[in-house]
Amino acid sequence: MRLISFERERRHSYGIVVDGGIVDAGQRLAGRYPDLKAVLAAGALDELRALAQTDPDLTAGIDHLPVVPNAGKILCVGINYLSHIKETGREPPQYPVLFTRFADTFVGHEQAIVRPMVSTQLDYEGELAVVIGKAGRHIPRERALEHVAGYTCCNEGSVRDFQYHTIQFTAGKNFYRSGSLGPWLLTADEQPDPTRFHLQTRINGTVLQDAPVSDLCFDVAELIAYCSIWAPLAAGDIIVTGTPGGVGRVRKPPIWMKPGDSVEIEIRGLGTLRNSIVDETDA
Repeated sequence: MRLISFERERRHSYGIVVDGGIVDAGQRLAGRYPDLKAVLAAGALDELRALAQTDPDLTAGIDHLPVVPNAGKILCVGINYLSHIKETGREPPQYPVLFTRFADTFVGHEQAIVRPMVSTQLDYEGELAVVIGKAGRHIPRERALEHVAGYTCCNEGSVRDFQYHTIQFTAGKNFYRSGSLGPWLLTADEQPDPTRFHLQTRINGTVLQDAPVSDLCFDVAELIAYCSIWAPLAAGDIIVTGTPGGVGRVRKPPIWMKPGDSVEIEIRGLGTLRNSIVDETDA
Protein backbone atom coordinates (compact mmCIF):
# COMPACT_ATOMS: atom_id res chain seq x y z
CA MET A 1 0.00 0.00 0.00
CA ARG A 2 0.91 3.63 -0.48
CA LEU A 3 -0.20 5.64 2.54
CA ILE A 4 -0.23 9.43 2.85
CA SER A 5 -1.05 12.13 5.36
CA PHE A 6 -2.68 15.24 3.91
CA GLU A 7 -4.65 18.40 4.51
CA ARG A 8 -7.86 19.27 2.69
CA GLU A 9 -9.99 22.33 3.41
CA ARG A 10 -8.09 22.86 6.70
CA ARG A 11 -8.80 19.29 7.83
CA HIS A 12 -5.90 16.93 8.47
CA SER A 13 -6.43 13.35 7.38
CA TYR A 14 -4.65 10.31 6.00
CA GLY A 15 -5.40 7.95 3.17
CA ILE A 16 -4.47 5.27 0.70
CA VAL A 17 -3.27 6.06 -2.81
CA VAL A 18 -5.16 3.80 -5.22
CA ASP A 19 -5.81 3.77 -8.94
CA GLY A 20 -7.95 6.78 -9.66
CA GLY A 21 -7.35 8.75 -6.48
CA ILE A 22 -7.20 8.57 -2.71
CA VAL A 23 -9.29 6.65 -0.21
CA ASP A 24 -9.83 9.07 2.70
CA ALA A 25 -9.18 6.62 5.53
CA GLY A 26 -9.17 9.38 8.13
CA GLN A 27 -12.74 10.29 7.22
CA ARG A 28 -13.93 6.70 7.05
CA LEU A 29 -12.30 5.71 10.34
CA ALA A 30 -13.14 8.93 12.15
CA GLY A 31 -13.26 8.48 15.92
CA ARG A 32 -11.14 5.34 15.90
CA TYR A 33 -7.73 6.36 14.57
CA PRO A 34 -7.16 10.11 14.43
CA ASP A 35 -4.01 9.87 12.31
CA LEU A 36 -1.68 7.45 10.56
CA LYS A 37 0.52 7.18 13.63
CA ALA A 38 -2.50 5.90 15.61
CA VAL A 39 -3.19 3.30 12.91
CA LEU A 40 0.38 2.04 13.17
CA ALA A 41 0.30 2.01 16.98
CA ALA A 42 -2.90 -0.06 16.92
CA GLY A 43 -1.46 -2.55 14.41
CA ALA A 44 -4.42 -1.77 12.16
CA LEU A 45 -2.86 -1.82 8.71
CA ASP A 46 -5.18 -4.67 7.73
CA GLU A 47 -8.11 -2.26 8.10
CA LEU A 48 -6.44 0.03 5.60
CA ARG A 49 -5.81 -2.91 3.26
CA ALA A 50 -9.55 -3.60 3.30
CA LEU A 51 -10.29 0.05 2.48
CA ALA A 52 -7.77 -0.09 -0.37
CA GLN A 53 -10.20 -2.35 -2.23
CA THR A 54 -12.90 0.36 -2.29
CA ASP A 55 -13.48 3.29 -4.65
CA PRO A 56 -11.47 6.47 -4.03
CA ASP A 57 -13.03 9.42 -2.24
CA LEU A 58 -10.73 12.13 -3.64
CA THR A 59 -9.04 12.77 -6.95
CA ALA A 60 -7.46 16.18 -6.27
CA GLY A 61 -7.47 19.15 -3.94
CA ILE A 62 -5.10 17.96 -1.20
CA ASP A 63 -1.88 19.29 0.28
CA HIS A 64 0.57 16.58 1.25
CA LEU A 65 1.88 16.51 4.79
CA PRO A 66 5.00 14.58 5.88
CA VAL A 67 3.97 10.91 5.92
CA VAL A 68 3.88 10.86 9.74
CA PRO A 69 3.47 14.54 10.69
CA ASN A 70 3.61 13.88 14.44
CA ALA A 71 6.48 11.38 14.66
CA GLY A 72 7.61 11.05 18.25
CA LYS A 73 11.27 10.52 17.34
CA ILE A 74 13.13 11.32 14.12
CA LEU A 75 16.60 9.78 14.28
CA CYS A 76 19.00 10.65 11.47
CA VAL A 77 22.23 8.94 10.48
CA GLY A 78 25.28 10.82 9.21
CA ILE A 79 28.09 9.62 6.91
CA ASN A 80 26.47 6.23 6.36
CA TYR A 81 26.98 5.60 2.63
CA LEU A 82 30.41 4.33 1.68
CA SER A 83 30.51 6.80 -1.24
CA HIS A 84 29.76 9.71 1.10
CA ILE A 85 32.34 8.54 3.64
CA LYS A 86 34.92 8.49 0.84
CA GLU A 87 34.13 11.99 -0.43
CA THR A 88 34.40 13.45 3.09
CA GLY A 89 37.82 11.87 3.58
CA ARG A 90 36.79 10.01 6.74
CA GLU A 91 37.24 6.45 7.88
CA PRO A 92 34.11 4.28 8.21
CA PRO A 93 32.67 4.88 11.69
CA GLN A 94 32.67 2.13 14.29
CA TYR A 95 29.09 2.98 15.32
CA PRO A 96 26.29 4.88 13.56
CA VAL A 97 26.69 8.67 13.68
CA LEU A 98 23.31 9.85 14.98
CA PHE A 99 21.51 13.15 15.42
CA THR A 100 17.86 14.14 15.79
CA ARG A 101 15.43 16.31 13.86
CA PHE A 102 12.15 17.86 14.93
CA ALA A 103 8.89 17.08 13.14
CA ASP A 104 8.30 20.70 12.08
CA THR A 105 11.55 20.75 10.10
CA PHE A 106 9.88 18.70 7.36
CA VAL A 107 7.24 19.46 4.73
CA GLY A 108 5.34 17.03 2.53
CA HIS A 109 5.48 16.11 -1.15
CA GLU A 110 4.95 19.04 -3.55
CA GLN A 111 5.29 21.55 -0.70
CA ALA A 112 7.94 24.27 -0.62
CA ILE A 113 11.16 23.73 1.31
CA VAL A 114 12.18 27.00 2.94
CA ARG A 115 15.69 28.43 2.62
CA PRO A 116 16.32 30.39 5.84
CA MET A 117 16.97 34.12 5.66
CA VAL A 118 20.27 33.74 7.55
CA SER A 119 22.02 31.40 5.09
CA THR A 120 22.34 30.49 1.42
CA GLN A 121 24.05 27.16 2.19
CA LEU A 122 20.96 24.92 2.01
CA ASP A 123 22.26 21.54 0.88
CA TYR A 124 20.30 18.58 -0.50
CA GLU A 125 20.55 15.10 0.99
CA GLY A 126 18.50 12.38 -0.66
CA GLU A 127 17.81 9.57 1.80
CA LEU A 128 15.72 6.48 2.48
CA ALA A 129 13.60 6.90 5.62
CA VAL A 130 12.27 3.99 7.67
CA VAL A 131 8.96 4.26 9.52
CA ILE A 132 8.62 2.04 12.58
CA GLY A 133 5.39 0.06 12.76
CA LYS A 134 5.86 -2.04 15.89
CA ALA A 135 7.27 -0.78 19.17
CA GLY A 136 10.36 -2.42 20.62
CA ARG A 137 13.44 -2.14 22.78
CA HIS A 138 16.70 -4.12 22.51
CA ILE A 139 15.54 -5.44 19.14
CA PRO A 140 17.88 -8.12 17.74
CA ARG A 141 19.19 -7.43 14.27
CA GLU A 142 17.68 -10.61 12.85
CA ARG A 143 14.18 -9.49 13.96
CA ALA A 144 14.58 -5.80 13.21
CA LEU A 145 12.76 -5.66 9.85
CA GLU A 146 9.66 -7.10 11.56
CA HIS A 147 9.36 -3.70 13.26
CA VAL A 148 9.21 -1.75 9.99
CA ALA A 149 5.86 -0.37 8.80
CA GLY A 150 7.35 0.88 5.57
CA TYR A 151 9.62 3.28 3.75
CA THR A 152 9.53 6.79 2.34
CA CYS A 153 11.84 9.27 0.62
CA CYS A 154 13.55 12.11 2.47
CA ASN A 155 15.33 15.28 1.47
CA GLU A 156 17.25 15.86 4.68
CA GLY A 157 18.03 19.51 3.90
CA SER A 158 21.05 20.81 5.79
CA VAL A 159 22.07 24.41 6.45
CA ARG A 160 25.79 23.75 6.23
CA ASP A 161 27.30 26.85 7.81
CA PHE A 162 25.12 26.44 10.90
CA GLN A 163 25.81 22.69 10.90
CA TYR A 164 29.53 23.37 11.33
CA HIS A 165 29.31 26.20 13.86
CA THR A 166 30.17 23.54 16.47
CA ILE A 167 30.85 19.80 16.55
CA GLN A 168 27.11 19.27 17.25
CA PHE A 169 24.87 19.18 14.14
CA THR A 170 21.61 20.24 15.80
CA ALA A 171 21.29 23.82 14.54
CA GLY A 172 22.10 23.12 10.90
CA LYS A 173 19.76 20.14 10.79
CA ASN A 174 16.68 21.70 12.36
CA PHE A 175 15.72 24.84 10.52
CA TYR A 176 11.95 25.14 10.17
CA ARG A 177 10.59 23.47 7.01
CA SER A 178 14.10 22.87 5.64
CA GLY A 179 13.55 19.25 4.57
CA SER A 180 10.82 16.97 3.24
CA LEU A 181 9.33 13.49 3.63
CA GLY A 182 7.13 11.71 1.09
CA PRO A 183 5.47 11.21 -1.29
CA TRP A 184 3.98 8.30 0.64
CA LEU A 185 4.73 5.47 3.03
CA LEU A 186 5.25 2.31 0.98
CA THR A 187 4.36 -0.57 3.30
CA ALA A 188 7.11 -3.09 3.93
CA ASP A 189 5.18 -5.99 2.39
CA GLU A 190 5.57 -4.25 -0.98
CA GLN A 191 9.38 -4.45 -0.65
CA PRO A 192 10.65 -6.68 2.18
CA ASP A 193 14.31 -6.08 1.22
CA PRO A 194 15.30 -2.39 1.42
CA THR A 195 18.72 -3.11 -0.10
CA ARG A 196 16.94 -3.45 -3.44
CA PHE A 197 16.06 0.25 -3.49
CA HIS A 198 18.13 2.65 -5.59
CA LEU A 199 18.29 6.36 -4.77
CA GLN A 200 18.72 9.33 -7.10
CA THR A 201 18.66 13.08 -6.34
CA ARG A 202 17.96 15.61 -9.10
CA ILE A 203 17.85 19.40 -9.12
CA ASN A 204 16.09 20.89 -12.15
CA GLY A 205 16.53 17.53 -13.86
CA THR A 206 20.30 17.26 -13.28
CA VAL A 207 21.35 14.06 -11.47
CA LEU A 208 23.52 14.90 -8.44
CA GLN A 209 23.29 11.71 -6.36
CA ASP A 210 22.87 8.18 -7.68
CA ALA A 211 23.51 5.11 -5.51
CA PRO A 212 22.04 1.78 -4.43
CA VAL A 213 20.80 1.56 -0.85
CA SER A 214 22.99 -1.53 -0.54
CA ASP A 215 25.94 0.93 -0.28
CA LEU A 216 24.94 1.73 3.31
CA CYS A 217 27.68 1.21 5.88
CA PHE A 218 25.06 0.35 8.55
CA ASP A 219 21.97 -1.18 6.94
CA VAL A 220 18.37 -0.74 8.03
CA ALA A 221 18.35 -3.75 10.37
CA GLU A 222 21.59 -2.67 12.06
CA LEU A 223 20.28 0.86 12.58
CA ILE A 224 17.05 -0.35 14.16
CA ALA A 225 18.92 -2.74 16.44
CA TYR A 226 21.43 -0.08 17.51
CA CYS A 227 18.90 2.70 18.09
CA SER A 228 16.64 0.39 20.10
CA ILE A 229 19.46 -0.25 22.58
CA TRP A 230 19.18 3.26 23.98
CA ALA A 231 15.75 4.47 22.79
CA PRO A 232 12.45 2.60 22.98
CA LEU A 233 11.22 2.69 19.38
CA ALA A 234 7.51 3.46 18.99
CA ALA A 235 5.11 3.15 16.09
CA GLY A 236 5.47 6.20 13.88
CA ASP A 237 9.09 6.88 14.79
CA ILE A 238 11.32 7.56 11.79
CA ILE A 239 14.93 6.60 11.11
CA VAL A 240 16.53 8.54 8.24
CA THR A 241 19.33 6.31 7.02
CA GLY A 242 21.92 8.68 5.53
CA THR A 243 22.83 10.23 2.18
CA PRO A 244 25.11 8.95 -0.60
CA GLY A 245 28.02 10.77 -2.18
CA GLY A 246 27.47 13.85 -4.31
CA VAL A 247 26.21 16.36 -1.74
CA GLY A 248 26.45 20.02 -2.69
CA ARG A 249 28.98 21.03 -0.02
CA VAL A 250 31.84 18.93 -1.44
CA ARG A 251 31.39 20.04 -5.04
CA LYS A 252 33.65 22.66 -6.60
CA PRO A 253 32.02 25.10 -6.70
CA PRO A 254 29.41 24.03 -4.11
CA ILE A 255 25.83 23.52 -5.26
CA TRP A 256 23.14 24.82 -2.90
CA MET A 257 19.37 24.55 -3.22
CA LYS A 258 18.01 27.98 -4.12
CA PRO A 259 14.62 29.63 -4.68
CA GLY A 260 13.02 28.49 -7.93
CA ASP A 261 14.72 25.07 -7.92
CA SER A 262 12.74 21.87 -8.34
CA VAL A 263 14.32 19.09 -6.28
CA GLU A 264 13.43 15.41 -6.72
CA ILE A 265 14.43 12.47 -4.55
CA GLU A 266 13.57 9.28 -6.43
CA ILE A 267 13.92 5.87 -4.84
CA ARG A 268 13.39 3.31 -7.54
CA GLY A 269 10.66 0.91 -6.47
CA LEU A 270 9.26 3.38 -3.92
CA GLY A 271 8.40 6.73 -5.51
CA THR A 272 9.55 10.29 -6.17
CA LEU A 273 9.50 13.11 -3.63
CA ARG A 274 9.31 16.51 -5.32
CA ASN A 275 9.67 19.97 -3.76
CA SER A 276 10.24 23.54 -4.81
CA ILE A 277 12.54 25.91 -2.90
CA VAL A 278 11.47 29.32 -1.57
CA ASP A 279 13.12 31.98 0.55
CA GLU A 280 11.94 32.36 4.13
CA THR A 281 10.85 35.91 3.37
CA ASP A 282 8.49 34.58 0.68
CA ALA A 283 7.16 31.56 2.59
